[in-house]
Amino acid sequence: MLPVLISVGCVFTVIGIAAGMIINNYIQKLQKDTAHRSAEKIRSDAEREAEHLLRDARVSAKGEAIKMREECEAELRERRKEQTNNEKRLAAREEVLDRRIEAADTKLKNVEKREKEIELLRERVGAKEKELSKCISQQIDELERISGFSREEAGKILLEKISNEVKNESGIMVRNIIEEAKARSEREARRILTYAIQRYASDCTYERTTAMIPLQNDEMKGRIIGREGRNIRAIEAATGVNILIDDTPEAVVISCFDPVRKEVARQLMERLISDGRIHPTRIEELARKISKDLEEELFQVGEAAVLETGIQGVSPQIMKVLGRLKYRYSFSQNVLQHSLETAFFMGIIAAELGLDEKKAKRIGLFHDIGKALDHEIEGPHAQIGADFLRKHNEAKDVIHAVAAHHGEVEPESLYDVLISACDTLSASRPGARSETTELYLKRLEQLESIAHEFSGVESCFALQAGREVRVVVTPEKVSEGEAQMLARNICARIEKEMTYPGQIKVTIIRETRSVEYAK
Repeated sequence: MLPVLISVGCVFTVIGIAAGMIINNYIQKLQKDTAHRSAEKIRSDAEREAEHLLRDARVSAKGEAIKMREECEAELRERRKEQTNNEKRLAAREEVLDRRIEAADTKLKNVEKREKEIELLRERVGAKEKELSKCISQQIDELERISGFSREEAGKILLEKISNEVKNESGIMVRNIIEEAKARSEREARRILTYAIQRYASDCTYERTTAMIPLQNDEMKGRIIGREGRNIRAIEAATGVNILIDDTPEAVVISCFDPVRKEVARQLMERLISDGRIHPTRIEELARKISKDLEEELFQVGEAAVLETGIQGVSPQIMKVLGRLKYRYSFSQNVLQHSLETAFFMGIIAAELGLDEKKAKRIGLFHDIGKALDHEIEGPHAQIGADFLRKHNEAKDVIHAVAAHHGEVEPESLYDVLISACDTLSASRPGARSETTELYLKRLEQLESIAHEFSGVESCFALQAGREVRVVVTPEKVSEGEAQMLARNICARIEKEMTYPGQIKVTIIRETRSVEYAK
């Protein structure tokens, strides 16, 4: 039974294998047929799609071609239209140019005709000029024969007469213009100066020429001199001053051109006299101490002046030198006080004129700083002050105004003119300065001598303490117009040759007196 089963199993196995192979072959054949049909379908679909795309492309290309042709035709039409317009414009221009050429030809013909006419007129005018010149020459010869003068002599006489007439007329005109301008300027200047003076007032000054030290008794003179003069020599060597001990009772005089050294000597003498210990060692010790204290005091004085005027950015060295003006006097007027007055005047007037008030005060305060150094450096104090300020980096316009405040440098700005006016205003106000009789008389003599030097002057008189000069002229030699020119010339000489505060009035007096006697 078992072998049968094995055999049957083998048969079924063979049958199964055979059936599997048949089925597998069938499946493979079926797959191939299916793949072939799918490929055929895909190919047919692709061909249809290609035909469809080709048909669309042909339609699109045909549309684009039509569109491009239409655009080209439109552009061609536009260009043809533009060309037509250009041709019309060119034709119009050619027509205009033709008309212009015709007009130019006509004008040219007219010009040629006029030139010929002008040439004929020139020939006629030339002939007339020759005839006129001949007639004028005959008339001049006849006039010379009748008058007895040659042409040159008559010309000189005529020019002299015209010159005199022009001088008189110009003198009168100048006088009228000057009087009108002077009236307006004087009113405005008087208003501003009055306002400035009302805003500031100061004390009167008195003469300060020497420093006199009072003594308790005449025995102190011997102690100051010392044994064989050693004490007085030590004082003079330590301070650089001259000690004058004469017959003046109970007094010693200190003399020195440097006001700071004179102040050191004055304080030294007062301390030595009050202390009683007078010997060379003590003198040298006190002189050093007083000099050091005085330097600090001068710096504080300069700083106070700067603070009082309200200016800023001032160098400490400038403050120190400015403080030295406390002991400097000009015609008995304290120079530091004068500088402060000038600074305040500058500020007030600058504000009225619309200028920089701070800058104006700065110029006014520094304008005489050179007087603190003029005993050490040669030259005018204005230039010394300008050089000193330049070394300490002051502004250029401030330096130039300081240099120009006495006229040694030409003014360049309103500040240069204003500082001269304010300097004079502070110096010439009543009670500001004292003047010696000798200088006063010398100024009056110089004023009269300048006026006497001009031709036609009969006499002159200096009046009002030298503030006015009256000049009497001969009426036959000086006409009314020349009198005004004479006044201007005298003023110019006075401004050039004299130094004076304020202003000097020049009055020309020209009068004619007719006198007869009844007998």
